[in-house]
Amino acid sequence: MLLPPCRMEPVPTETAPRCRATPAGRRPRCRVGPARRPSSGGWDDEGMDVTPTGSPETAAGPLVSAAAVVENGRLLVVSKTAAPGLFYLPGGKPEPGETAREALVRELGEELGVRPRSLTPLTEIRATAALEGVPMTMTVFRATLEGRPAPAAEIAALRWTDGTGLDLAPAVRDHVLPLVL
Repeated sequence: MLLPPCRMEPVPTETAPRCRATPAGRRPRCRVGPARRPSSGGWDDEGMDVTPTGSPETAAGPLVSAAAVVENGRLLVVSKTAAPGLFYLPGGKPEPGETAREALVRELGEELGVRPRSLTPLTEIRATAALEGVPMTMTVFRATLEGRPAPAAEIAALRWTDGTGLDLAPAVRDHVLPLVL
């Protein structure tokens, strides 16, 4: 199976992992190095853009906040009732005025009934949304959770995966897994 070229964008920290474009059919190669900082907007202590979105849409498509939760070498993924066989990272779109971090805290509560114990910026990915088929920008945080997650709201199921045995959204399979597992 051929994998699409990497389309990861750097996260705004000086030592964040970055992916370089790779030929089709090869996994992205991530490296550490300086990252761009946007010309405007606020930053939190961990280097994440905290400028309120104003709208969950940009020229690059919808903005999405997502959590990469890893326990015992497995990544937490969820499926939605609209596509129960396809698994994504938990998270969702910010509401107007929400930061990426605020949106993720809200979404984890709504979708899984948990609060994050910690959220650390991991990466920002520009890719095609699996269900909608449109370009998106996904801000991914490495997270630990308080409590045990359970499906709620539009979540059909949750699973812990090592990357095998499930149909994972391409952004998760091609960009997040190489960074966390």
